[in-house]
Amino acid sequence: MKILSERQINQKIKRLAFEIVEENYDEPQIILAGINNNGVHFGKLLLSELKKITDIDLIMTSINLNPADPLSQEIEIDYPHNELKGKVIIIIDDVANTGRTIFYAVKPLLAVLPKKVEAAVLIDRKHKSFPIRVDYVGLSLATTLKEDIDVRIRGVDEMSVYLN
Repeated sequence: MKILSERQINQKIKRLAFEIVEENYDEPQIILAGINNNGVHFGKLLLSELKKITDIDLIMTSINLNPADPLSQEIEIDYPHNELKGKVIIIIDDVANTGRTIFYAVKPLLAVLPKKVEAAVLIDRKHKSFPIRVDYVGLSLATTLKEDIDVRIRGVDEMSVYLN
């Protein structure tokens, strides 16, 4: 079942961009850190919208981890650690399920002292098993554990989100 069309996804992105600027209007710089593939792509869509509405210096980077087994490999952020100190960092993913992926995405940030770490997702599911609060949410869903969210935002003719 289709739950978001491309038009609706774009509306969510615009609203999230305004929320991010409202909460961080006095910051000189914001680092957007997308998780793996869909998180990075969603982050780039958000970055594009943010650039239309703010003069804040925006930096896009990525966090690489294995969501199925986060301890199987080193979790890395593609940005110099020494430049993260004292900065606002927003971790971005397409879907927050249990909170585990976002929880482990914070790991490389523990070696520095950022000013603030927030999270932004397109879809937030209410199945949190980890102490994660998502700050910026496109759509919040209460689903069963057996249902799956399919976010199609990369390499498609039309972006969409499906509940299967």
